[in-house]
Amino acid sequence: MDWSWFLAPVERLPEPAELDGWFAQVQARCTGCDTLTSAMRGGRLAATPGLAFLAGYQAALRRLWPSAPPGLGALCATEQRSLRPADMQTRFTEGGISGAKDYVTAGPAAGWLLVAARDEAPGHSPRLSLYLVETGAAGVTLEPVAPLPLVPDIPHARLRLDHAPAKVLEGDGWDDFIKPFRTLEDLHVLAALVSWLHGLALECRWPQDLQLRLLGLLPAAAEVATLSPSAPATHLLLAGIQAQFEALQPSLDAALASGPPHWARLWQRDRRILDLARAAQARRLAQAVAAFGAPED
Repeated sequence: MDWSWFLAPVERLPEPAELDGWFAQVQARCTGCDTLTSAMRGGRLAATPGLAFLAGYQAALRRLWPSAPPGLGALCATEQRSLRPADMQTRFTEGGISGAKDYVTAGPAAGWLLVAARDEAPGHSPRLSLYLVETGAAGVTLEPVAPLPLVPDIPHARLRLDHAPAKVLEGDGWDDFIKPFRTLEDLHVLAALVSWLHGLALECRWPQDLQLRLLGLLPAAAEVATLSPSAPATHLLLAGIQAQFEALQPSLDAALASGPPHWARLWQRDRRILDLARAAQARRLAQAVAAFGAPED
């Protein structure tokens, strides 16, 4: 990784009229980069925390599935706020996929989707596979929803599928895709947002110790990105980076309060995007601690 790119201020891309055009510019600046570097570069180029989140999310998708096509994509799994395979009604039958999903990140700007669907034989336990669906295909409907209180500059949509054509990805939908994506998303989004904050720290001349503490999180994230997202060690190390970042919050608040109010408003509005997965992170951490704990007497 060429760390020198991150050590000086970088001119942000302007806020986009269309998300796909903005992401195309980010991709052009990340040719040949690994996914964690792409997340961090996208975060540094982002004009808002929402765009930094989007860069991290897209990088995580490509770490999950390296064969992802260009352009914006989304992983669609949740149904009625549940991720349990037994609760999912979306199915692949007779060459097409039908059902509904709660969230499509990037909404109508997404060009391709990875959709979790059940495909077990009748009478068997629920089994998930992941299917590639093109948003322009017949039987695919994206229903825009009102902007979220967090990252409102990133649209979302609901997905409706009516026997839409789909291509299955090799592997188990839950163990190989949905479960590891939670960890990959946490890592890549955190790295993108830390990079956004570090760029702001350089531009606004925040105290040097805060600049260095933010910068120091990025090599740690890069190392964790080389590990399996399913390994207990990965969850423990990621939790360590998250704890270090949380410890910076008082210093971040003070630095933001001393500068242009625009940046403080953006961060105060969008910082809670990192809190959405706290319960799942706590479960993974508890399991990782148990895996490395002392043996019972």
